Amino acid sequence: MPNRAPNRAPNRAPNKARSGGPAIPLARWADRQLKTLAAETASPRIAALDGATLMGERGSNGVYTINGPVSAGLGGSRLMPTRDGGWFALTLIRAEDRQLLPALFGDETIAIADNAAIAAAVLARDCADLVTRGRDLGLPVASAHETPASPPVEIMTRGPPRDRPRGHRPLVIDLSAIWAGPLAGHLLWLAGADVVKVESLTRPDLIRRDDPATFDLINQGKASILVDFADAAQKAELVGLIRRADVVIESSRPRALRHLGIDADALVRAVPGLVWLTVTGHGARGEAANWTGIGNDCGVAAGLSRALAEASGTMGYVGDAIADPLTGIVAAREGWRALQDGGARRIGFAMSAIAARALAEERAHDAAALTRELRAWAAAVGQRFPTVARRPLWGEVRPLGADTPRYLPGLAACRSTAC
Repeated sequence: MPNRAPNRAPNRAPNKARSGGPAIPLARWADRQLKTLAAETASPRIAALDGATLMGERGSNGVYTINGPVSAGLGGSRLMPTRDGGWFALTLIRAEDRQLLPALFGDETIAIADNAAIAAAVLARDCADLVTRGRDLGLPVASAHETPASPPVEIMTRGPPRDRPRGHRPLVIDLSAIWAGPLAGHLLWLAGADVVKVESLTRPDLIRRDDPATFDLINQGKASILVDFADAAQKAELVGLIRRADVVIESSRPRALRHLGIDADALVRAVPGLVWLTVTGHGARGEAANWTGIGNDCGVAAGLSRALAEASGTMGYVGDAIADPLTGIVAAREGWRALQDGGARRIGFAMSAIAARALAEERAHDAAALTRELRAWAAAVGQRFPTVARRPLWGEVRPLGADTPRYLPGLAACRSTAC
């Protein structure tokens, strides 16, 4: 893959103005969090950002449409009524998820590629039962009427402190994928960190291929390393790199993290000052830690679709995978604060709960403005997603695995000798 070169006009700040479309609800909340982050990091590049841009650039890049009860873009998530009067959100963006639909509905004859047949099956069942069964199966599901099961931000483990010299450049290891975690890494890079993106040999970040415009924006400037997680020596080499890091970002469920050979809590307790950011759909502890969550269905679980219906009388999705950018901003802020404090800690982030907190705080801040925005969003079904000016690339987008020898020299030496 060729390098994608950075924009060569580093003094040109991105245009904050939208060129069309309704305001994205909660963009003003995101804007306030960015202003706080900019002040705390003293980063002029973060100060140049705004909430509408970070929440709208993926939909703008993809020329998405506002689709009401179908998510923006390719429509991978759908809100469907149930027989008990509820609304059930089901996200199907992976082929293997559709293979689980017969188990979800208890019907081996269901046409798994037929969205109308799926909607009919949902309408014949109760919402809570579908959510419970879907989460047991590992499907990204939600109810428009639920309450998040976990706190938005939670300190899970603490470890010894580390004194960092003045001017120290933090090393961030980004094991996450898609949007929320990589956005947090991107914001830390804008604040001056050295960020290393780690991808699996067998499962690279999907948006590198499927959404390169967004991938470039939130992964620019990051080094790229490639690891075969089926190889014990390569996993050990990665753990060695993590032990030298200041921050780790990951978005794996507990079983997946164990499969990677990584014990996050043990590392936080052992490595002075290590800040570990765990991004989850619904929580990092207990039963909720095993629930799959993606930005659109997490927004539904947060109550955003219910708020839309209360304001407009119409049920639908709000924004584009709205819980992702909200969580990325919060995770970057909390990670930066932990770095300044110096103590090692593992911090869990629940996307559904962060979106719920944003909704509650925005209502308290300006309920009338939020209601107007929700009504305008409902009225915009069928219109193009809000468009924003594309941000410049300040840094190079590295080819997949280009920096493995630099950050994992033992692995590179082993490969050269075929050991």
